[in-house]
Amino acid sequence: MTVRASWLESREQTPAQALALLPLAAVAVLYGAGARLHRALYRSGALRPARLANRVVSVGNLVTGGTGKTPLAAWLATRLHGRGHKVVLASRGYGRARRSDEPVLVVSDGRFVRSRVEVAGDEPMVLAAHAPGVPVLVGRDRALVGLRALSAFGADVLVLDDGFQHHALHCDLDIVTFDGSLGFGNGWVLPRGPLREPPAALRRADAVGVVDGPLAPGDAERLERHSPAAQRFDARRVPLALRPLAGGPGMALDTLEGADVGLLAGLAGPASFRRTLEGLGARVVAELTFRDHHRYRERDLRDLGRRARLWVTTEKDAVKILPSWVRGAELLVLSIVLEVEAPERFIDWVEARLR
Repeated sequence: MTVRASWLESREQTPAQALALLPLAAVAVLYGAGARLHRALYRSGALRPARLANRVVSVGNLVTGGTGKTPLAAWLATRLHGRGHKVVLASRGYGRARRSDEPVLVVSDGRFVRSRVEVAGDEPMVLAAHAPGVPVLVGRDRALVGLRALSAFGADVLVLDDGFQHHALHCDLDIVTFDGSLGFGNGWVLPRGPLREPPAALRRADAVGVVDGPLAPGDAERLERHSPAAQRFDARRVPLALRPLAGGPGMALDTLEGADVGLLAGLAGPASFRRTLEGLGARVVAELTFRDHHRYRERDLRDLGRRARLWVTTEKDAVKILPSWVRGAELLVLSIVLEVEAPERFIDWVEARLR
């Protein structure tokens, strides 16, 4: 049993399974205690977060993996930009192959992309593509990123992608997302489960969104118990466009209807991508999956043509794959966007909280 598989397992286990998972449970208890202590030190004032002159909105999650936080950060930044705010997106840039010499990297200035995936990371490149007009900055020190956003772009709103556990910078608004099918997983923190910190941390969330919901009844009850005062919203992932990795005109989404396809992805939770493909009518006959933020090499794709003739991957993966690496198969890239229900009402609420 892999660690990842154990996250989704039934609560009913054989004695042998329970015994095998005891070491992970012990580490999870220590991890959870450390996460509580880290948050408590900032809440108590023992450690003081940096404060910026502009407003800071964090979009994050409690569960590792694809809960829609990055698409939501892009969506939120774009909407606020459309209402006249000077918005900058900030990312830590996980999965970078090379570190920049600069402590803050300008991935996009809002007009042009100024970096490459090797030094920026995959998610910042996707943010730049999905938030036109919004600068995207990368740096480990989010406070320093915020200062650059102020000095270089005059930002009045800084949107943090993956900021719920980043306590070193004061946030005016904390938004947390959940994947409707995963929910709280098995309820354990890492490494025994998918939670980054115990569910009680949700008391600090100002808004909680469920992507591709609804949650299972037990998870919905747990969410209500831990965040009764948080604003609620729903969202869903929506396929937007399909294009060949090798270039050429875009293709209609119904190209996938009835087609046998392979799924290629380096995601923490590829199940949502599989559901999207199946929702478009595709039959997933092969899967080649890697860990989140996987750095592709030519050898990773050596046998694609033997397993299926047509493959589909995500934008996040496509920015790390060269067309010349794909032989004997066709690789398509599926763009997916996030749609928030009652979007104007939600943005009205965000603006009201930032005043």
